[in-house]
Formats: sequence, structure tokens, C-alpha cells
Amino acid sequence: MQKDYETFVEKLEIGIYEATGIPRENISFEKEDGVDTLFIKIDSDKEVDTDLCTMVSNIVNPVIDKLDLINEEYVLDICSKGEDNE
Repeated sequence: MQKDYETFVEKLEIGIYEATGIPRENISFEKEDGVDTLFIKIDSDKEVDTDLCTMVSNIVNPVIDKLDLINEEYVLDICSKGEDNE
């Protein structure tokens, strides 16, 4: 099961990277408070505000749908990479 999960996460990371250019190390799929969560951390020269997060969400959501890898409910969490995450 662990190998299947690792393959799933790798396909998800690669698909998002190829479509958006967001580095794979800024993408993770894990449980937070018992809920499947797809984390995407934005590293930008500009300020990472809600407008930028919304723009990335609008780009990433169709990619995720096209990949058709996530069959269960999940949360998409897009945030700034921030200094504490480097």
C-alpha cells in the first residue's frame, strides 16, 4: 500500500509541476487533522496574497481534475512558502 501511495504522490507532483512549473518539493499530499490535504507552497518574488493563491488554485484545479488521481474528498491548501518553510 505504501508503494502505491508513493507512486500516487509522485504522479500528482509531476503532473502539477509539468502544468504549472511549481517545484515538486513545494507540493505534498498528507493528512492534516485526519483530512487528506494537498499542500502547494508558492515561492514568489511578489507578495503571496489571496489573489495569487486564488490564481494558482484556478490553474491547479483543472490539472488535478485531468490527472484524475484523487478519488476521495480532500482539501487544497495553497500558501506562501515563507521563511519558516525553507
